[in-house]
Amino acid sequence: MSPLSNIRTCAIAFVIATASIGAAAAEAVLEIKHPWSRASTGLSRPGVAYLEISNSGTSAVELVGVKTSLAGMTMLHKTETDANGVARMSHADDIVIEPGATVVLEPGGLHVMLMNLKDNLIEGENYPATLVFSDGQEISVDVSVLGVGATGPDTYKHSH
Repeated sequence: MSPLSNIRTCAIAFVIATASIGAAAAEAVLEIKHPWSRASTGLSRPGVAYLEISNSGTSAVELVGVKTSLAGMTMLHKTETDANGVARMSHADDIVIEPGATVVLEPGGLHVMLMNLKDNLIEGENYPATLVFSDGQEISVDVSVLGVGATGPDTYKHSH
């Protein structure tokens, strides 16, 4: 190999390495806070899960699904209220978390439906779930089960 070939090979390798480092730097850095569910009223009714997702990274990412052995199927849902004040739930597209933003899944808004429950959600217990994101990240969380009428972790703590 001639010295010129070595220089070209090194230059190409440097460009590829630099591009790889640049791509790795543009990523979502996610933090999950306050995962919780309400206690269920039986296996015939779906459960629901709520949480906060913060992205301190430099690129947007989408929550594309949730996995848990507690439910036969999970779905991302949203609650929408029409002009007459009637609320209804519908399937939500993937949930985008922009850089520097926090998305809250909460009662009356975005949430995770837990369909075909395999076990009851019992107040005071926890269950594992895994959040699946568009960039391939999978983040496991421990979901706390609060009372049937809970509106969130903070309000629940103050009412008991």
